[in-house]
Amino acid sequence: MSAIAVAGGTGNVGRTIVETLAESSEYKVIVLGRKNIPTFAVDYVDIDATAELLRQHNVVTVISAIQVTEETSSAAEIGLIKAAEQSSTVSRFIASGWGSLPSKASPASVLQRASEDALRSTMLEWTRFSVGIFMDYYGMPAIKTHLPPMSFAVDMKSRKAALPGTGNEPVAFIYSYDVAKFVSAYLDAPKWEEITYVYGEKTTWNEFIKVASEVTGSAFEVSYDPIEKLAKGEVTELPSHKDELAKSPFPEPLARQLLAILGCWVVGGQFDIPVDKALNKRFPSIRPMSVRDMLLARQDA
Repeated sequence: MSAIAVAGGTGNVGRTIVETLAESSEYKVIVLGRKNIPTFAVDYVDIDATAELLRQHNVVTVISAIQVTEETSSAAEIGLIKAAEQSSTVSRFIASGWGSLPSKASPASVLQRASEDALRSTMLEWTRFSVGIFMDYYGMPAIKTHLPPMSFAVDMKSRKAALPGTGNEPVAFIYSYDVAKFVSAYLDAPKWEEITYVYGEKTTWNEFIKVASEVTGSAFEVSYDPIEKLAKGEVTELPSHKDELAKSPFPEPLARQLLAILGCWVVGGQFDIPVDKALNKRFPSIRPMSVRDMLLARQDA
């Protein structure tokens, strides 16, 4: 039985991965966290202690679900990488990402490169997952998820949408638990690439609204945010934003700017996951939830 360590395993994506891996008899899963809750509490800066913990549990693969958004979390992931290399048992590492395609325009690109530089200095085999946009946000509260609410582009409750660009740009959507299924299936793959692609459904925002209107039987009030507006850090406010932005871990102006950045990524093709390179063809038994399936589940709840 292989031992897998999930860092940030009590968080949004991490908890989903832990629950999915725990369903398999092939893996022993341990959770690493910086808080002393039902996990192995670790100080990622203490590389020796973290390496010893990994070694004690014979961990062969480390999955990072640390939210790398600033210098402290970046240093934590780099410390974890160094500990994995030092452990002598770990041979593979999945770096945090769990979103768009790599982009130099991303505010996190410098932090991602720092992790990649650290990984390339080791003998570890590693990858990072690019998955598109989580459809969980639009199926809440009907579908199981550990992600926090976020009304990006579409506010399902109010039937309003502020779509980035023309709405015809290709976008990949995926359910978080389907990401976890692909992660579980990929752990024993003989060779990893530096970027691993998965998706649930490739569509456009205009098609998303069309399906949402059919499923709900309601017309959506739709506006469009051109790239010029998004580039200024501005987005059309949706009714749910007031409450969601107030609860965001980021200051409200920054949270609003992040929505604009996501819009820029849509227009720039950062959520256009390449189908021909994705794991979907390699694991046909995994049948990801479609946008229509998600919306029907929400409607039936």
